[in-house]
Amino acid sequence: MGSTVQITSNYWQAGGMHEKGASVNDVFKALSDPTRRKILELLSKKDMNAGEIADYFNISKPSISHHLAILKNADLISDERKGQNIVYTLNTTVFQDVVRWFFDITKSEEEKEEQDKMLKGGQGEKQDE
Repeated sequence: MGSTVQITSNYWQAGGMHEKGASVNDVFKALSDPTRRKILELLSKKDMNAGEIADYFNISKPSISHHLAILKNADLISDERKGQNIVYTLNTTVFQDVVRWFFDITKSEEEKEEQDKMLKGGQGEKQDE
């Protein structure tokens, strides 16, 4: 018997949807492919158009476009038209949320309760310096 885990936190709303619209499944599907991970690595260095990205791979341009569409659907990248080119940019917000989610699931119950108290109570108590 399998069960489905729903991710709920400040970043992933009930039902596994990111506040920006991507589902948790979309993000992990996008990250599961080595070509897409390499595209993300390239975009972490600089913004690029599809032709520049394709130069790093020995696959067809339609395949690159398919990978870019999956990454865009997962909100891991964004695109912007600049003249005749579409330039792709890494969306670091979703990455930060995924990393926070991983850290959050490894916290003890006491740490989670303390974090909830701080979030509900504003900034919590200030420490004297």
